[in-house]
Formats: sequence, structure tokens, C-alpha cells
Amino acid sequence: MLTIHVAEASPASAVLVDGDRIAAIGPYEELAAAHPRARVRRWPGILTPGLLNPYGPELLEATYHPDPREAEEFGTEPLTGERARAVFRADESRRGASARRGVQRMLAHGTVAVAGELRGRAALDAVRRAGLAVGRRPDRLPGPASFSPVPLIMLPALAPGGPARFAVFDVPDRATLVRRGASTCVATVIAGRLVYRRA
Repeated sequence: MLTIHVAEASPASAVLVDGDRIAAIGPYEELAAAHPRARVRRWPGILTPGLLNPYGPELLEATYHPDPREAEEFGTEPLTGERARAVFRADESRRGASARRGVQRMLAHGTVAVAGELRGRAALDAVRRAGLAVGRRPDRLPGPASFSPVPLIMLPALAPGGPARFAVFDVPDRATLVRRGASTCVATVIAGRLVYRRA
């Protein structure tokens, strides 16, 4: 099924998705006129190629992401350092669920690709199942490990025929995205599938 994704602040860069590929990019009116039966997804803000998070090992293997049912014991924020190591030592089976929750947090920040050498099967499986691309880690890492690293690392421009992998941020322009960060994400699409949508 054809789907047109259009964001309010970037209607000239609407994306027509066919399966897991980008079929066309252009003004929304032109794409809609050429494909009147396509489903339309309207978003606030801007549509971008999505982000690379270079901190795969730090966020998916060295961080414990508590299950909401564990809030009383661990709180709701990710655990790092000795606290995370203690959780994994106590129950190694928690690695897989933690990695999956970590990937979900990445998707909620417009991440469509991850970098860094993942060594554990749990993290590798979580990345593969989500369809995240695996990129090269930059020579110079931005700031501390974060779901919204500063500066943000955006993937190359979208192109017809390329993978339908992008994100939408509720900001008026890229300068505001850089200033406010990836927590402004409202939608993430990987392989043509809507893998995250802000409630």
C-alpha cells in the first residue's frame, strides 16, 4: 500500500512510501494528485532522514532500562554504572528485555541507525528486530552517551529508491531541532513501518 507522509513545516518534502522503499519525494499536492489512493499520514513539524545514535554499546549493553513494573525497585530512568552491572549480575536474563526497551527509547528519539561495536547477543537481536541500520561510529563522539546526543547526527538526505527510513520532529525547522533535541520526535519510520508514534 502506498503511503504519503507529510509534515506541516515541510510540505515541499513529502515522502511517498511503497513497501520498504521511498517511491518519490516532492510537494505534497503533487504526490497526492499523482497517487489519489495513497494513504496519507499528516504530522506536525518537519520530516528528516532520521538520526544515528553512536552510543549503541553504552545505551544497550551497559545501561539497564527498567520495566515500568519495576519502578518501585529501580525507578523509571535508565540505570548506568555499578547499578546497571549489579542488576545484570543478579539476573543475566534481564539483558534482552532491557535492550528491547532501550531500542524503544531510541526509536522515540528519531533514531533509525545505531553505531558502536555491540558484543552481546541481546543487544544485537534487539537492533536487528527493530530494523535499525548499523552505521560507522564517528571518530569524535558528541558529548556523553545520550538518546539525544549533542550535536545530533543526521543521516544523509532521503532519495527515491532508497530505504523508507526517516523521522518526524515537532519543530518548525532544523535549527530548532538542533536546539531542542531529539526528544521532540513524534514519529519514526523504518523499512516503511511506523515503529514509533507519540501518543
